[in-house]
Amino acid sequence: MNSPAADVDVAGLLAAYDDQLRTDAETPGAVAVTRLGPLRLVAFAGGRGFVTYRDLGGADAATVRGLVAAALAHFRDDEAISSAEWKTRGHDVAPGLHEALVDHGFVPQEPESIMIGDARLLVADVPLPDGVSLRRITAEADVRAMSAMADEVFGDDPATSGHAEQILRRQERDPDMELWVAEAGGEVISAGRLEPVAGTEFAGLWGGSTRPEWRGRGIYRALTAARARSAVERGKVYLHSDSTEFSRPILERSGLVKVSTTTPYEWRR
Repeated sequence: MNSPAADVDVAGLLAAYDDQLRTDAETPGAVAVTRLGPLRLVAFAGGRGFVTYRDLGGADAATVRGLVAAALAHFRDDEAISSAEWKTRGHDVAPGLHEALVDHGFVPQEPESIMIGDARLLVADVPLPDGVSLRRITAEADVRAMSAMADEVFGDDPATSGHAEQILRRQERDPDMELWVAEAGGEVISAGRLEPVAGTEFAGLWGGSTRPEWRGRGIYRALTAARARSAVERGKVYLHSDSTEFSRPILERSGLVKVSTTTPYEWRR
């Protein structure tokens, strides 16, 4: 794998991210989108709300607090919404946002790194351990096996999480979404999604998970390279991902760079 060059235009990558992704392209499958000043208040199936925006338009702390209060009131008034996420970005000018969110019952989650890079840099032939193979999946049984593996890795109960059903519904709505797995002995041991973003130069790398006993052997890097190759074949220029500290080093070695951070704040009814 190639390493990112020292002269990567981080500011240019971040500008492309803000301009192309912080629009309706960020929320495919939304049931409804309500504009509130600079905010986009999004409702998804399953009772999930989401708040995002290109920027806050230079709002001061008092205005920011008013936006948080109004957004929360919007979701509270919609009985179909059981939870909502306010997605913050570390490079935004947002005075008093953390305090306003916490005061209104939003709980900060773990921050993640916003990673972006040239998709071509990630295309490589990565050797796999003996007996391990990669493939793109579409069949329901394969999707359920992939989801069960991810649930086990993240400590969720596959019988009650509902993640397989969510992925299957998304697959119906978005046939461009690609599901990739690594298998050994007929068992899914690693997985990840490629999500091309319509109308942009971007595709997203999401859902990365690997069984603990198979980590550190290049398998997730190989899955990343396979998805990058597919993205390039689709004409995409950039890959992006919100990465935990587990996946960030892998993506950095693959050629992505950290351009900012994102922290979700969760509210539950």
